Amino acid sequence: MKNPVVHFEILGADGDGLIDFYRDVFEWPLEHEQLPGWPHYGFLSADRGINGAVGAADAAPEGAVLVYVEVDDPKAYIERATTMGATVVLPVTDIPGTRVTVAWLRDPQGNLFGLVKGDE
Repeated sequence: MKNPVVHFEILGADGDGLIDFYRDVFEWPLEHEQLPGWPHYGFLSADRGINGAVGAADAAPEGAVLVYVEVDDPKAYIERATTMGATVVLPVTDIPGTRVTVAWLRDPQGNLFGLVKGDE
């Protein structure tokens, strides 16, 4: 399948509280990180399923659940999506210290989703 879902995020105002909640409820081995724009972030490396993260993000102070679709050119997909009614929430952003680029959009029904281009 072209452009698979490869990552998820569960975000809220109290990132540390969410990390503790999901770690305790599901026994997820969340590893704390602090990234610019994502001040409280717990990575989940999955043996089964997809990788994800729980925490807080500056661009989503009210909280959000996102799925990330892997794309080869985020700017091209943003152009395509916006011509079809999407709006940009977080423009193309390089994650410092990585070779990963992300962007967030809202689809025409208001659902938030992410695009990601990473170094495999």
